[in-house]
Amino acid sequence: MDYFEYRNGELYAENVPVADIAAKVGTPLYVYSRRTLQEHYEKIARAFAPLDPMICYSVKSNSNTALLKVLADLGAGFDIVSGGELFRVIRAGGDAGTCFYAGVGKTDAEIRFAIERGIYMFNVESEAEFETIDRLAAEMGRSPRCALRINPDIDPNTHHYTSTGKKESKFGVDVVRGEEFFRRYRNARAAKLVGIHLHIGSPIPTAQPYVEAIGKALSLIDRLKAGGIPVEVLNIGGGYAAWYESAQSVMIEDYAEAIVPLLKDRPLKIVMEPGRFISGNSGILVAEVQYTKTGGDRKFVIVNSGMHHLIRPPLYGSWHFVWPVTPGEEMTPPDRSRQVSLAGLVTCDVVGPICESGDFLGQDRQLPPVSRGDLLAVFTAGAYGMVMASNYNSQPRPAEVLVEHDQFRVIRQRETYEDLVRGEG
Repeated sequence: MDYFEYRNGELYAENVPVADIAAKVGTPLYVYSRRTLQEHYEKIARAFAPLDPMICYSVKSNSNTALLKVLADLGAGFDIVSGGELFRVIRAGGDAGTCFYAGVGKTDAEIRFAIERGIYMFNVESEAEFETIDRLAAEMGRSPRCALRINPDIDPNTHHYTSTGKKESKFGVDVVRGEEFFRRYRNARAAKLVGIHLHIGSPIPTAQPYVEAIGKALSLIDRLKAGGIPVEVLNIGGGYAAWYESAQSVMIEDYAEAIVPLLKDRPLKIVMEPGRFISGNSGILVAEVQYTKTGGDRKFVIVNSGMHHLIRPPLYGSWHFVWPVTPGEEMTPPDRSRQVSLAGLVTCDVVGPICESGDFLGQDRQLPPVSRGDLLAVFTAGAYGMVMASNYNSQPRPAEVLVEHDQFRVIRQRETYEDLVRGEG
């Protein structure tokens, strides 16, 4: 699943002891494995090779420019949702011509920026947005390509905050409205409506919701074709699950086995937008124990990181495997399951310093006894971790480190108090 493993009772990132990184860089910090990032990109490319898809990494999952550069060098395109993400891709050496631009609230300035840079396609979310793109493109003398985001009204069986393909979603339009959309805008002044975009949520634990959504999209494409309206591009989105826990993980080949037969004989350019599948397992969050305490019948391990650095547990009820960085051989976990069968474990909540009762990284966890100064690793934190970090309670954001083989380098400096107030006054 990744290249974070315990050797002789100590956690390594590829061939570097995580404790050594923490000693030199400090905590809290995010540590990324380049090899994991690369292999996950290559896994999805191999699994879906029969479709020859355009694989556009979802920048919102982790937007550090060092990671974007790794993926650009591998040949990835990019799924972006803001002008800032497009700026990051370009800064990282990525090609704007490989970018699909989604998002419900694109501003005029962002649209102009994307058109000027020559992005591959806009993923359009509403009639008003398409009309705006068409007007601005006409003013600029350009003809950008667009795909309409369709809501197939499919339940992806994920958290309702990250379910995006239902009819009542703020994203895209429903299928019936989508058919009329194509007929209405087929002869727009400047913008070219040539594709359909799907993204039904994330993470999606089975392939079946994709099968249902793609089936509805293909039916729409067939009806449009019969009416003389060709569709050239089908963007099937992302949402493929990362490996959070051993017993619940889905292999990318399982998705491909169900999806590829639906599309392999279709004369469509297929686009995919994986994010967490590529970046999720590539990173861990390392935090240092500050205190332990008891409150009523609960035991707390208080660390120097929390919801301000990784908000997924309190926001989505997400589960991340948490374990000491140097537990010793007798306490090395056999896997990353919710129930670890080792003697001497203590039930506790891993919580942070933020003044909110919802500030936790893990609750009711069976962990080895820890004390002040010990390090804990929060696994599968490479997606929707640092990108959602905040300065709440005037807490600086952590450093980020990229490991490659037996070397590592800082790819984002730790914020200082001066950084917190820069621009104020």
